[in-house]
Amino acid sequence: MMSMISYATGMKATVSSKGQVTIPKALRDALGLSEGTVLDFREEAGRLVAQKADPRDRVAEVYGILGDGRTSDDVLADLRGYEPDPAA
Repeated sequence: MMSMISYATGMKATVSSKGQVTIPKALRDALGLSEGTVLDFREEAGRLVAQKADPRDRVAEVYGILGDGRTSDDVLADLRGYEPDPAA
């Protein structure tokens, strides 16, 4: 079971001139944030909220459906029932 993180311990970070913040190690460890973890940020009621981004690549998931090596003209010609124009 993950231990509870107490914010009463005064975990603070300063925003750099580039807008960067170092997440305290106790939080990184407790939340499983390691190098390369992608975070999504949003604002909720004046608070900055970050959560781990979905690691799945949505484009790659559908590429197998679409990526059969044919051009869009070939696909349309096949769907419409005629041979594509080789001069096009």
